[in-house]
Amino acid sequence: MKKIFIPLALIGVLLVGSCGKDYLNTAPTSATSGGTIFETTENARLAVNGLSKIMTRQYLSSQGFNGEGTIKLYYGEYPGQNFTVNLPGWAGVIGQNYHTSNNSTYTNYPWYYYYMIIGNANSIIEYIDDAVGPDNEKEYIKAQALTYRAYCYLMLMQLYSYRWTDTNNGETSGVVLRLEPTDEDLPLASAKTVYNQIYKDLDDAISLYTSSKMDRPAGQNFEVNIDVAHAVYARTAITISDYSKALEMAGKARAKYPMMTNAEYTSGFSLPNQEWIWSIYGASDETLYFYHYLAYIGYNSNASAVRTYPKRIAKSLYDKIPDTDIRKGMFLDPKNMGWNKNTGLGQADLKSYAFSKFPDLYSTATVHAYMNFKFKCQDQPGVGHINNFRSAEMLLIEAEANYFLNNTSAAQQNLEALILTSGRDPNYICTKTGAALLEEIKTYRGIELWGEGFDWFDKKRWGDTLVKRNWDNGDTFHNDLTGVITPEDKNKWTWVVPRLESDYNTEIPF
Repeated sequence: MKKIFIPLALIGVLLVGSCGKDYLNTAPTSATSGGTIFETTENARLAVNGLSKIMTRQYLSSQGFNGEGTIKLYYGEYPGQNFTVNLPGWAGVIGQNYHTSNNSTYTNYPWYYYYMIIGNANSIIEYIDDAVGPDNEKEYIKAQALTYRAYCYLMLMQLYSYRWTDTNNGETSGVVLRLEPTDEDLPLASAKTVYNQIYKDLDDAISLYTSSKMDRPAGQNFEVNIDVAHAVYARTAITISDYSKALEMAGKARAKYPMMTNAEYTSGFSLPNQEWIWSIYGASDETLYFYHYLAYIGYNSNASAVRTYPKRIAKSLYDKIPDTDIRKGMFLDPKNMGWNKNTGLGQADLKSYAFSKFPDLYSTATVHAYMNFKFKCQDQPGVGHINNFRSAEMLLIEAEANYFLNNTSAAQQNLEALILTSGRDPNYICTKTGAALLEEIKTYRGIELWGEGFDWFDKKRWGDTLVKRNWDNGDTFHNDLTGVITPEDKNKWTWVVPRLESDYNTEIPF
């Protein structure tokens, strides 16, 4: 497949998925042939739903590649500092050892996956104007496709381009910028060019959403809309240190999404609630079985990836959570009970305590100190929705932006809105200033967004040194997974362009 690009001729194949009996025209499962996909706006809406379907499908036959969930775990959490799992055999992924390996499956996957979505979004953008249907529907569909394209380019840039502070104001290489449904050879665009295009796509999308006067139907959180465009804009802006834009867009993104209640927060992070801005659809008749994200992280899953290797919070982060904060109860405190300080495996007393506290743990599950109870499957082995954006992230973006804009009081208020006003910690008050305030923002990003795919991306853009220590040195990483990685190490935390692109694209010199 040339340059891992998915041409229009294959769009029918890409959008095929099982059709749940109640979801034919709503859930992201429907398909139609490439020859008729853009004849009408009704068919084109199915194509947009297909973009969502691509985000939760199985890819390749091994290693659990499952759409966006893989990005969150393998690329966002495994190599980070706040997330531990007893998998010394995965030291290559966890230690960022494949970044310069242009033929690695782990190098190929995000490129293949995001350009698959981009290729299909480009076809929608190119042909929707000629579809039969109301003009406002065409505008709305094009806006959705532009939103997907912008999101995918942001994710590609975070992986395959240097952090913004290392790009010489955007002059270093970014990724291949494909804006049309063709397979022509194209060079790597500069980082500035790609980020400018993301901004343009989002500006165009917001304009089209507004003029269309349309929005997604109630209950269809998996569809992108103007709020999602604002959220993608905010995350992009904070990634490139455009703090004023990040502040503006984050506020707009969360305007209609109040913070979730404590009951919602502790209910499993697998069903949309009032705080979720955009998620990926999941249901029992749309399951990926043992390949789903929740089959890797949902504490009650019967999948061996959970039963044998439960995902855990690093003790160094756990110890920073106040006892009055509800989020502390979402991880297993070993207290004075027995557990292996290298593997995390709990002994009989800790296992008994865990099952008494969380009786829906699967009967044959092993128990590890600091294991997570944040994520819960709705059905076995890994059924549920996957969150992409929620208001908590937007508040944290606002806090960070306000900090760098020297709006100290506003940044403090953002943190209090996240933690105190929401009820997560009724005793929280923020009085920190200067460097201590920035550290507070970073700490609460780690606590609030744990397991949702942010840790590595955050530390990369901040240029922070990553430190993983074992029990003897104050943390809970397996001895084989410890180490210190500076911002200059591991190709500056940047994945190289895969050979599956460079071997067929004559504009990329390798």
